[in-house]
Amino acid sequence: MTEENSDFWQDHSLNYLEMALRSDHHEEIRNPDGYGKKMGDCRDTIEMFLMLDGDHIKHVAFTTDGCLNTNACGNTVAHLVEGKPVEKAWEITPEQVAAFLQSLPEDHFHCAELAVGALYLALASCRAKLQTPWKQIYRKG
Repeated sequence: MTEENSDFWQDHSLNYLEMALRSDHHEEIRNPDGYGKKMGDCRDTIEMFLMLDGDHIKHVAFTTDGCLNTNACGNTVAHLVEGKPVEKAWEITPEQVAAFLQSLPEDHFHCAELAVGALYLALASCRAKLQTPWKQIYRKG
């Protein structure tokens, strides 16, 4: 193991390491209840997919072509909102994502903004669908 790798493991919190390396939320969901896609100035892209059970977020999935920091932020957003009411999910902020991770590099705070921005777009998509439930019958299968 090189000294570079050793520094990575020592420089990050357990929360950061777990969220950066998780892959259980990595998937595209066909016909989600909510969908949001956001691209950052860094050119990283994240897509968020939400599945609801009534007014609660049952499952969160995402895809990203971004760096490990973006992956950590996407997983953190999923962790923070899954099982919560949709209206509570609107309260999640990039600062909360960074605080949960504990060791997100300051120069990668934009990754938290990117993940939360995609969440907000997905939540807005959910809200629009909930306000027009008659459109659900026209969803493509």
